[in-house]
Amino acid sequence: MAEPRELLAGLLGGAKAAGAFSARLEAPVAGLGLEVAGVGPVSLPLRAPQVKRLISVARPALFGRGEQTLSDTSVRDTWQILPDQLSLAGPSWPSLLSGALEHFRDALGLPAATRLRAEPHAMLVYGKGQFFLPHQDSEKDDAMVGTLVLSLPSAHTGGELVVEHAGHQCAYRASKTDLSLVAFYADCRHQVTPVRTGYRVTLTFNLLAEPGTSAEASGPLAEIAHSLGRHFGSPAKPRYGTRELDPPTRLVYLLDHEYTQRGLSWERLKGADAGRAALLRAASGQAGCESVLALAEVKETWDAYPEGDDPWDDHWYDEDEDGDAGEDGEVGDAGEDGDYVLQELIDDEITLGWWTGLDGTGGEEISLRVHDYEVCASTASADLTPYDSQYEGYMGNYGNTLDRWYRRAAVVVWPRERAFAARGEAGSRWALEELRVGIARGDLDRARDQAQALAPFWKHTCPQPELLDCALQVAVGLGAAETAAMLLEPFRAGALGPEHAGGLAAAAERYGTGWMRPVVDAWFASEHRLQPQQDQWTERLPELCAALRAHRALAVARRLSAGVWAAVDSGLRLWTTTGPAEIRRAQLQQLALPLRHVLAAADEELRDGILAALREREDTVLECLMPLLRHAAEASASAERGVAGLDVIARNCADRLRAVCERPPRAADDWSVAWAGCGCEPCGVLGAFLGSRSRRVLEWPLVKEGRRHVHTRIDSAELPVHHQTRRQGRPYTLVLTKTEELFTREQTVRSQAAADLAWLMSVRNG
Repeated sequence: MAEPRELLAGLLGGAKAAGAFSARLEAPVAGLGLEVAGVGPVSLPLRAPQVKRLISVARPALFGRGEQTLSDTSVRDTWQILPDQLSLAGPSWPSLLSGALEHFRDALGLPAATRLRAEPHAMLVYGKGQFFLPHQDSEKDDAMVGTLVLSLPSAHTGGELVVEHAGHQCAYRASKTDLSLVAFYADCRHQVTPVRTGYRVTLTFNLLAEPGTSAEASGPLAEIAHSLGRHFGSPAKPRYGTRELDPPTRLVYLLDHEYTQRGLSWERLKGADAGRAALLRAASGQAGCESVLALAEVKETWDAYPEGDDPWDDHWYDEDEDGDAGEDGEVGDAGEDGDYVLQELIDDEITLGWWTGLDGTGGEEISLRVHDYEVCASTASADLTPYDSQYEGYMGNYGNTLDRWYRRAAVVVWPRERAFAARGEAGSRWALEELRVGIARGDLDRARDQAQALAPFWKHTCPQPELLDCALQVAVGLGAAETAAMLLEPFRAGALGPEHAGGLAAAAERYGTGWMRPVVDAWFASEHRLQPQQDQWTERLPELCAALRAHRALAVARRLSAGVWAAVDSGLRLWTTTGPAEIRRAQLQQLALPLRHVLAAADEELRDGILAALREREDTVLECLMPLLRHAAEASASAERGVAGLDVIARNCADRLRAVCERPPRAADDWSVAWAGCGCEPCGVLGAFLGSRSRRVLEWPLVKEGRRHVHTRIDSAELPVHHQTRRQGRPYTLVLTKTEELFTREQTVRSQAAADLAWLMSVRNG
């Protein structure tokens, strides 16, 4: 028996409406009366002298790119007259327009109850050589579903309106004697080809769909409802792997057209989408399910190759001495998708970013990655036109790939009994608010069941930091320790502020400090790994810890300050011992402010431990401690009041700096370099060469792998050694030469230490 999703795709595909993505209609010129401010009545068909008068009152047309409105004649070269300069009249114009809109409603497959309205947008005048490159109209109104182009009759060649959708294309040429009307959906890409002779003049309208009564669903409702039941009652089968999973939580049926947040509603769906969505919505109700409309971002990665290439040809590439691949790889825009031959689908990602309310109105931002076993579609994305694509050629370790991105709408269906989990996985704000309301209402058992329903996926969500206060309230109110910890786990330490002291103290009081310890540790987990810039939020740490102590939550305050110190200490361990000097200094400087904040927040025991640990670090720790002391000196006295330990750090820094200044200068004939390798044989040879006081040059026959290793060691340690490969004989010879930087670097370090010591003494004595 076929999978339920396959049956659903087939059943809904059979409900395709008899509609097209674009349609044309011709009408007599007598139906239109047109006047233009500054020109007067316009006679049809148009003649060149009159068109030139129109251009005299026009201005260059603009176009949109993202949030910008631009003028670029290499993209759009035409003249525009605004709608407030136009007057449409004539005794038969209203009936002509009304009949045309009814025709286009039916031709485009919109529901019969829909009433279309045409809102004037502009008059456009194209002269010889003018054009508009392929583009997509923005939906300028919540009700906008398409565009209507009325071409005024004139003698010209070129200037065809070309509309495309889902791999199909229609070209429309204006009439020389009649009005020519073309309507198309707003998500269709279209262009105006260059005018070769004469003038092309059009009136453009925004097509608005006025909501009527919903289209009545028709078709095999019982079969679709039965297939939905099977889908939600059968184990999920992922595309890759044989292990069966729990039954899916949702069904995501991809529609064919693209919509905006404002234009997404059941009444304004386009073409085949309208009939399919109405049918699925009705069937979901019969199956005991809920349904919403959503916007989906689809990315597909295909194994592909350019047309004309033989995919069975061997791919050869050269490798230079450093092991870099040759230039066979190519990364760039794919251009026309027809330039590539698709083979196998490697991977796809579908993410929902917005969905409507259950009643079809309103909506909310969401972030939900959809699994392949939750998705079905009657039209494959590969049969549609992507809004972006990128081809990456053969790179030596993987084949040719073509990435393509699409924007599609979707109908999302879930069983009513799983509604909380289905919605909660997509929007943590909604789930937490629902739980808080339930607890306040006294429905504690239901709130606990709902919260537990979030457990399978909650730790993978990324809730907004501002939701932590609500999460703490819910965690305390549930009275279920394990579930409460689960709800708090996805947050990060960066979300914490003094305003959370009450909630943290209440949670610790209800569940104990032993329960709180792993929760706080989880908040710091990513900070330990990633070492981010922490001064942006640790500035609030002293105030937060003070507030926690005021709430008698001393253990929580200590755990939080210890967590920050662990993250700072991890960074100090890493960057005082590794990294090129410029990178090391920058990283250590970034740790100065978090270190200052944790010293201000720590209790006496933790502070003593921090100071002891700092004394054990190598002298490169000065690159963190000196910026710390300079920050403290620049701050006001009140800002530094209570930051204990700074005097101890200042004394330690002074001792280190004096030791550097008192070192005897390097002898002029001392070329030794202190360095410890990894213990391998090449590092042993390199170490012996570096340790020699007199030897400056080493000529070393060494195979390629050994040369790479030595290159890496010299560069990573920033040793004052020039390395070059002499490409003669086998193996090649690696020539190492110690440089004068050995002396200048020590002189620079001594000069910097003297300057830092002088500043430090002046501050302490001042």
